[in-house]
Amino acid sequence: MRLHFYGGMLAGPFLLIAAVTGLLYTFTPQLDPIVFKHELKVDQVGDRPLPMSEQIARAMAAHPEGQVTSIRPPSARDETTQVVMAAPDVPTDYSRTVFVDPYSGDVRGALTTFGQWLPIRAWFDEFHRNLHLGEYGRNYSELAASWLWVVALGGLALWIGYRARTRKLRRLAVPDRDKSGRTRTMTWHGSVGLLVVVGLLGLSVTGLTWSRYAGESISELRASLSWTTPSVNTVLSGETPTDSGASHHDSGSGSAEAEALSPTQTLIGVDRVLSTAENAGLQGPMWLYPPSAAGEGWQVTENKRRAPTRYDAITVDPSNGQITDRINFSDWPLIAKMTNWTIDAHMGILFGIVNQITLALLMIGLITVIIRGYILWWRRRPTRRRGLPRAPRRGALAELKPIEALILIVVIAGIGWYVPLFGLSIAAFVLFDVTVGLWQRRETVEPEQSVIAE
Repeated sequence: MRLHFYGGMLAGPFLLIAAVTGLLYTFTPQLDPIVFKHELKVDQVGDRPLPMSEQIARAMAAHPEGQVTSIRPPSARDETTQVVMAAPDVPTDYSRTVFVDPYSGDVRGALTTFGQWLPIRAWFDEFHRNLHLGEYGRNYSELAASWLWVVALGGLALWIGYRARTRKLRRLAVPDRDKSGRTRTMTWHGSVGLLVVVGLLGLSVTGLTWSRYAGESISELRASLSWTTPSVNTVLSGETPTDSGASHHDSGSGSAEAEALSPTQTLIGVDRVLSTAENAGLQGPMWLYPPSAAGEGWQVTENKRRAPTRYDAITVDPSNGQITDRINFSDWPLIAKMTNWTIDAHMGILFGIVNQITLALLMIGLITVIIRGYILWWRRRPTRRRGLPRAPRRGALAELKPIEALILIVVIAGIGWYVPLFGLSIAAFVLFDVTVGLWQRRETVEPEQSVIAE
């Protein structure tokens, strides 16, 4: 009870911000195609598209300040080609994407993008991740994800225990509408929490996978268990890549010492590469990554994130169009597949509009649970004197058997080691709680001593 109470008090504001920003994010996928229709769609579908090399040349001529890092060929006949560039005047981690009409070669515009996200979705994505505060802002979302599962599981245990004591286990998911006041609020808090608990646990786990500190621990764990996402070897000599967990262009071992290519040299053979990829059965949405050094091939990767997903990838030698390496999504480790699926579900991509609606309902449910939690806290305040509401009583840890207390402390310390923001915050909570307890005991003892003295 005490852990759930203080965990909710501490993480509540961060969870509320994450829920509100996440709710806003769920509405963005339909906005970008409407707002940026001119860039994404062609005015007239032609009979035959221009060679990809010519489309890229048009993009480079319009934006000579950029260096091409990837190309997304159209997935439908009315779509434009997207040429993604690294440019000195765009923010870190962002790119300049140039949109080219594949039939006329006209450049229809350029936008600042984040990965695959166009400006609106990119803005709300960063707002949800770090509140546009950079690396420092990521601490808020990691703290929320670190405590979400603790508060959710603690609340679930408390709610089941309450229903068991009142002999209403069959009404776990139903609030007591015949009650009033604090009891009615508590049953709504518990029943709605039960309905969203599985989704909250999923959001907590997936949120931690790409967090700043806990994400590093999870990445190390996946690497040690060979659960990393496999990637093709782009070194044409056939050497083994140094980092099998890379998710984008992987140059393989020895590439750091390889001769760098000029921007023009990196794009040689793009038409042959695209033809090879299509003949190999790869389908759109598809991304082409040019080599960054001599002795490397093109990486071509499917990136269909909606179910059924497609992530097949190949390496193509641009000089002869031969496939030098291939990894099919069906060959991925199950955990790597599950990681991709759960992350895409977290982002509202995996199941399309159904996924978005589910996330929106989940966020609304979380918001109501947080607000009712604070209402329950406020209604614990003293009625005869002014003051803050009382916290649940302390001393539960001392009532455990020594071995039980030791196991609990070791488990929490272990989790805190791998999830640092959880560990630091719970240590701060214990220090604060002990300090308050000693202060209250001192205030109680001093009046008693004064009475005895008199």
